[in-house]
Amino acid sequence: MPYRRLPNTDQARVRALKAAVEKGEMYNVSDLAITLKTLFEARNFLHRFEAAQIYYTQCYNNQSRASRKHQMNVKTARLYISHFIQVLNLAVLRDEIKVMHKELYGLPASNTVPDLLSEASLVEWGKKIIEGEQLRTTQGGIPIYNPTIARVKVHYDIFLESYERQKNYQALTNRSLDELASMRGRADELILDIWNQVEAKYQDITPNDTRLEKCRDYGLIYYYRSSEKVKEEKEISC
Repeated sequence: MPYRRLPNTDQARVRALKAAVEKGEMYNVSDLAITLKTLFEARNFLHRFEAAQIYYTQCYNNQSRASRKHQMNVKTARLYISHFIQVLNLAVLRDEIKVMHKELYGLPASNTVPDLLSEASLVEWGKKIIEGEQLRTTQGGIPIYNPTIARVKVHYDIFLESYERQKNYQALTNRSLDELASMRGRADELILDIWNQVEAKYQDITPNDTRLEKCRDYGLIYYYRSSEKVKEEKEISC
C-alpha cells in the first residue's frame, strides 16, 4: 500500500493548502470532504502563510542582489587597506617613518599585514589606519602616497556604507525567515487534519486507485515503496 507524507517545504505546504481551499470554492457544502470550520481556518491561514513566504523571498532576493555589489566593495576596500599598510611597512624599513609611529595605527612593530579576511576586520583596520595617518600627519609627518589616505578613505566609506546596508538586509531576511518558520507547525497541523478528514470521507470507496485519486484531488501526496513500484511495473508489463 502507498503511504502518505506531509510536505517538507514551504512551497509544498502552500500547494497542499491551496488544493483543499480550492475545493471549497468548487463544491457544495454537502460534497466537501472537510468541515466548513477546517476550510475557513485553512483559507485564512493560507493567506497569511503565503504572504509570509512571499515576503521572505523578497527579502532574500534583495539581500542576494545587494550582496553581489557589496562583495566588489569588500574586495576593493581590502585591496586599498592592505596596500596602504604594506607601503607604510616599507616606509618604516626605509627609515622614512619611525617604528614608534606605527602605534598610532594600532599596528605591531613587526612588518606584517593584519588578517583582513573578515568584513569585521576591514571595518576595524580601515578605521585605525585612517585615524592613525591623520594623527601622524597633523604631528608633522609626511603623508603616505600611492595610495593616499584620502583614496583609501573613499573606498573604505563606500565599503562601510554597503556593509551596514547588507547587515540591514540580513536582519530583515532573518526576521522574515523566523516569522515563516514559526508558522510551519500550524501549517502541518492543518494539512494533517485536512488529510485525515479526506481519507475518512473516502475510506469505503473501491477500487483503491479510485479512492487514492479522490484523496489526491484534495492535495494528498502518496508514495510507493520501491518493492511496490517493481510489482506495479511487472503487472503493467503483463
